[in-house]
Amino acid sequence: MSNEYSSADFEEFDSKEKVDDATEIIEDKLWVKLEKVGNKISFAKDLLALYRYLLDGDVGWQRKTVVVAALIYFIVPIDAIPDLVPLFGYMDDLGVIMATLKFLGHELIPYYD
Repeated sequence: MSNEYSSADFEEFDSKEKVDDATEIIEDKLWVKLEKVGNKISFAKDLLALYRYLLDGDVGWQRKTVVVAALIYFIVPIDAIPDLVPLFGYMDDLGVIMATLKFLGHELIPYYD
């Protein structure tokens, strides 16, 4: 697999296999990104909860598609507001993560432990 991914690599998550493939990429890249920026963002704990939810075998792949999309949006450096923009670079990422948290609601509470 290539070391760099773009949003074009993740156009559709319409099957369990595609969600599983994307989960492997997230497993590889999420930790790298969190090591770089984890101390600069206030929503790192939310990202970890989403990651734990994604790995839960009892969660259906259809529910995981939302989490996969949100985590990939966070991981891919090219998005609505580039992550390199000081102060505002992660605002769009925060918005996507917060929308995902709101969508999943109370389902995520156990994954914060």
